[in-house]
Amino acid sequence: MGLFLFSDPLFGVWNWVDAIIRIVIVVLVMTLVVMYLTYGERKLVARFQQRLGPTKTGPAGLLQAFADTVKLAAKEDIRPTNADRWVFEFAPYLTFIPVLMVLISLPFARDWGVRDLSLGLFYVFAILGLNIVGMLMAGLGSGNKYALLGGVRAAAQMISYEIPLVLSLLSVAMIAGTLNLNGIAAIQSFTPEEGQFAPFIFLQPLAFLIFFTAMLSELHRAPFDIPVAESEIVGGYFVEYSGMRWSMFQLTEYASMWAFSVFGSIVFFGGWAVPDTGSWVGPDWAWQLGITFVKSVAWIVAIMWVRTTVPRLRIDQLMSFCWKILLPMSIVQLLMNGFILIYDWPHILLTLTSGAGAAALVAIIITRAIRRPKNKLVGTYRQARAAAQ
Repeated sequence: MGLFLFSDPLFGVWNWVDAIIRIVIVVLVMTLVVMYLTYGERKLVARFQQRLGPTKTGPAGLLQAFADTVKLAAKEDIRPTNADRWVFEFAPYLTFIPVLMVLISLPFARDWGVRDLSLGLFYVFAILGLNIVGMLMAGLGSGNKYALLGGVRAAAQMISYEIPLVLSLLSVAMIAGTLNLNGIAAIQSFTPEEGQFAPFIFLQPLAFLIFFTAMLSELHRAPFDIPVAESEIVGGYFVEYSGMRWSMFQLTEYASMWAFSVFGSIVFFGGWAVPDTGSWVGPDWAWQLGITFVKSVAWIVAIMWVRTTVPRLRIDQLMSFCWKILLPMSIVQLLMNGFILIYDWPHILLTLTSGAGAAALVAIIITRAIRRPKNKLVGTYRQARAAAQ
């Protein structure tokens, strides 16, 4: 039996006390995970760039995350004179709380989590957009034009990319026939002759690519890190924050990465499921937790790998890619799934149509990446050159 079972209270107390205990445990685990995600990213990026990364604090630099935490806790918390006090101070909490609310609904193993929601996928849809409010509050309340620019960019980017992200997940929900995350994970198996499905990444590769791309934008990870681009807006919407309040934004970023990784592994890779004698369920909860851990770590490594290899997009490229490419392709994916399912056509058509769409998306990205622009300079830069001449 697991410590986090979804069923009756396990701590011998009232339901609401039991829920609080579980939430506290999730927060503690999340904090530890975030600390070592920062360490892991620094080491992984260093390997990509032929550097060493953290090596001094503790064996192999393993205590560097704890040293950084102590440093941030000891730093002075400064609030700009012209900042809106309450908006400025509450903004970090309104970016962090939605991430915690998403983690509460995620099953880390079969029937293992804080709460099992029958509409878990819908719940995640609803919660994902809430941290936009905190980012806008941070930008507006700081009294700084660079912070304001970062907040507005973050809101525009997240609202835009949230539409194809939700549509890609709806494509999966149509096939699964349920919005329960436990149910979505359990239905994925390698035994189609028994009426079950393979992992949804094989049935919906286009939806997976759209989800992964939109997820990078939601997380403000490269190449979609325009809202926090240091070379353009010196840090984005939290540029005026310091000390523990700044660390809350950092905590939110890496906790969101972890939450998206677990969520993505559940939806597209079956969560704790493994190919074992035709069954996708491990023998016990410890085994299932290990499988979820491996899949989520692989997902996180992919996110960090993209950061080190793909250059940042311009704001016009970013918005154009969403509205002109991802959104139409996600709508087409949704419509094709509807036709195949309503007419009860063979499920192999789901793989064929989505695979063709995925190949088309990759071809479009490669073509746009290698295409030489007609004018080397665009917009304001072209006008400045013409004025100088």
